[in-house]
Amino acid sequence: MKQMEYHNPVLLKDTVDGLVIKPSGVYVDVTFGGGGHSREILKRLGPKGKLFAFDQDLDALKNAIEDDRFVLINENFRFIKRFLRFHGIKKVDGILGDFGVSSHQFDVAERGFSTRFEADLDMRMNQNKDLSAYNVVNEYEESDLRTMFLQYGELRNAPKLARAIVGARKEEPIKTSVALKEVLRPFLVRHKEHKILAQIYQAIRIEVNQEIEALKEFLLQTESLLGVGGRLSLISYHSLEDRLVKRFIRSGMFEGEPEKDLYGNVSVPFKKVGGLIIPTDKEIKENNRARSAKLRVATKI
Repeated sequence: MKQMEYHNPVLLKDTVDGLVIKPSGVYVDVTFGGGGHSREILKRLGPKGKLFAFDQDLDALKNAIEDDRFVLINENFRFIKRFLRFHGIKKVDGILGDFGVSSHQFDVAERGFSTRFEADLDMRMNQNKDLSAYNVVNEYEESDLRTMFLQYGELRNAPKLARAIVGARKEEPIKTSVALKEVLRPFLVRHKEHKILAQIYQAIRIEVNQEIEALKEFLLQTESLLGVGGRLSLISYHSLEDRLVKRFIRSGMFEGEPEKDLYGNVSVPFKKVGGLIIPTDKEIKENNRARSAKLRVATKI
């Protein structure tokens, strides 16, 4: 298979450094994409080391690495424990995640992820799934669209957006990105239209791919998968993801605070390593996708 074109991986050195690779360790890259992070991990592994990678996108399979130490699993990372056990793995030394949409997915017009192109409403990371952006836009109840835009797009005018979509689709289905933009044009404030449109697309994409649910399920499994001293090295691109990662590292929970014992001590599974890491101006200039990246590293206690 012909290898797909992907941009340089974001925060490559910092993210892999965060894993503190042991030559004979077992590691997992849950967002394989173009394989940039995986290749760097393999460089640092010895002959007895092992790397498992996950990616639900069929296009990513074309980037599979020919290496006896490497296994690529064509599945969503929310099933990490199940598929690692299938391969006989119960404990790992480190897990890397680079969440969000890959540059390749953004750049292929027909996938429907980018606001730059005319395309059918799709946005499926797993092309075998039934639910697409078309289904969400044309079949969801107005109340569900409103909740989606509010929660996942953080759009204050979510009720108006939902009402406009429901009104327009009564006349005819909204089939393409251009048609959707036309319906929502009254809400695209001048000089902010690209930002607003990006928030709208983000909300629909998160819903189509169940990204928040998948991230939560994945994070909750990392506690039992990582051995003591094992590392998490996770890149997020928007506040919803980063908030979940930050809270989970801090307390092992997504809401509320962990319970204290009689002495006021709390038992948490992870300890953060260092502070928040963001790309340098130089990296952002070379790779625009890096501009909103936030890297957090933690170690299993």
